[in-house]
Amino acid sequence: MKIERICFALDLIDDEKLIREYEEYHESVWPEVEESIKSAGIHQMEIYRTGNRLFMIMEVNERFDMNEKAKLDSQNPKVQEWEKLMDRFQSRLPWVADDVKWVQMDQVYKLKENRK
Repeated sequence: MKIERICFALDLIDDEKLIREYEEYHESVWPEVEESIKSAGIHQMEIYRTGNRLFMIMEVNERFDMNEKAKLDSQNPKVQEWEKLMDRFQSRLPWVADDVKWVQMDQVYKLKENRK
């Protein structure tokens, strides 16, 4: 199975109390949300934070299709409820449209394996 890594960035509202609350929600993500992630072909997902900037790493299999995932999410009431809740904490990156949350990042460097 071929696995691809995709990375995204997003800001949080720069407020310590809101950031703490956001992280608390992520200590127990709703099972329906996690199931929607897994069923879309997302093999692994991690979110990291520095200050109010988030960085998400997704490892996806060949079944994953970003457009199909967005379509399925739009039809899933529990995912929509989660997204609305998370929107309270999130702040769009300044260079993207208002309807864009997570922004896909471009890889600029990759360490090559040293083979002897």
